[in-house]
Amino acid sequence: MLFLVAALLLMGILLGTAAHLPVPVTLVAAAVIAGWLLVFFLRERRHNDEVTSR
Repeated sequence: MLFLVAALLLMGILLGTAAHLPVPVTLVAAAVIAGWLLVFFLRERRHNDEVTSR
């Protein structure tokens, strides 16, 4: 739960600063965040598959 609160706080800060950043920088940051979320999703999915197969 604490992680979720911190993530929302950081997202609010980043979205506020995104208005002041050039568009290419914002797009690169969005791509990095999307990649991180994709890796997290794949790791969680693989972990859940391993747990259910036991």
